[in-house]
Amino acid sequence: MTTIQIAYLTIIFFAVAGGVFGLMRLLTPNPTQSRLDQIASEHTELFLNESNQWEQVANKFTSPFAALSLPKEDWENSPLRIRFMHAGYRSQSTPFFYFGGKTLLAFILPGIFFLYVGISRLQINTDISLLFFLALTAVGYYLPNLILAHVIKIRQRDLFENFPDAIDLMTVCVEAGLGLDAAMKKVGEEMYVKCKPLAEEFHLVNLEMRAGRSREQALRNLALRTGVEEIEGLVAMLIQADRFGTSIASSLRVHSDMLRTKRRLRAEEAAAKIALKLLFPLIFFIFPALFVVIIGPGAINIYRVLIPTISGN
Repeated sequence: MTTIQIAYLTIIFFAVAGGVFGLMRLLTPNPTQSRLDQIASEHTELFLNESNQWEQVANKFTSPFAALSLPKEDWENSPLRIRFMHAGYRSQSTPFFYFGGKTLLAFILPGIFFLYVGISRLQINTDISLLFFLALTAVGYYLPNLILAHVIKIRQRDLFENFPDAIDLMTVCVEAGLGLDAAMKKVGEEMYVKCKPLAEEFHLVNLEMRAGRSREQALRNLALRTGVEEIEGLVAMLIQADRFGTSIASSLRVHSDMLRTKRRLRAEEAAAKIALKLLFPLIFFIFPALFVVIIGPGAINIYRVLIPTISGN
């Protein structure tokens, strides 16, 4: 082994040993804190589950790195905080995960590339290596943005697909004699099995109204947290019905029929796009294989028989 390979192996050994030691320090429970949590759990009903423990460990690990990219001030009023709410992330540690992940990935991806280049002893031009460094840094920095956008898209689609069923259930509750607040609470309880994000949103609306907020403000916060156009329409309809004293049950029934029609139209639109989406795989992947199978034997016979006959051989 050469001296450079020994040096790289030494660096890898110390990096892995340091990472394992750091994880052991993070995952090893503090006896004093464990005793305090045990005492607190005897007098309260709040129990720390396993996910919260992992969240605290990850928060402790990413907080130093998040300080490098976290905005210094006034980021709470930025559109990024609204995107966190759209994705369903309401924890205070979410910004540390997000910005810490951006910083770590921006350093880790170029580090892995140059470590591979050093171990394999590849000969790469300086300009090309700088280009790879900048590209991997940009990919690592903007990868959390793509993940967040994907999570938001999946959550909003789940809310939209299950929202008409929730409106039907709310209509039945209101027509049975329940008030709007009690109907939303009942819908949240019943929808927990089918659509957990929607049940959580209705639960938050009830918590805000129980805490003293007006119904109008609680419903507007519901539309702000979800970012779904159909829920915004429902909120506007409920506010208008409450303000002008119209029948909430009739308004809910009309809105439910409209949402169901819209969901059916979206399904028909997606089905109509299938032919266009299949066109490019057919052209570039399936048709060439068919041409080779169908025309190939005839082309070989022409090459072997017809061309020599025409040329007189």
